[in-house]
Amino acid sequence: MCDGDAPRRVEPILRSVPEWFGIEESTKAYIEASGRMPTFVAWVSENGVDRDAGFVAIARHFEHAAEVHCMAVHRDFHGHGIGTALLRHAEHRLAGSGVRYLQVKTQGPSRPNAGYARTLHFYESRGFTRLEEMNGLWPGIPCLILVKGLGRMIEKSGA
Repeated sequence: MCDGDAPRRVEPILRSVPEWFGIEESTKAYIEASGRMPTFVAWVSENGVDRDAGFVAIARHFEHAAEVHCMAVHRDFHGHGIGTALLRHAEHRLAGSGVRYLQVKTQGPSRPNAGYARTLHFYESRGFTRLEEMNGLWPGIPCLILVKGLGRMIEKSGA
């Protein structure tokens, strides 16, 4: 988990994928938020040099509910399992602290976009279920809320 250096570490990751994080105001808000909420950063060692490869920032809304506030993998590391490992790590940490439900928001399918179709596939293939698509949260962009129950993880971890 990151401490105060999270904003410095997540910014290059976000900027490597402008097709997902191309709205400057939103990108700056995600960078700032990473410094005040639990943020897990994955890194890869290349030729003895560690490179930040991806991150997930978690918002804990209530005792039993949390949200993937922001998650990104540096373009250089897409398809290497970084996102899956980050999500799995966050889920186990959350389940161990009593979280039963995890949500994530992404662009809704009523506004087709190839990048966000990949995002939706990623989350659904990792056990998230579409809950609701709504308008008004993000100007001009439909928001899809996906949820995942972490109850089975709690049972498996013995918590």
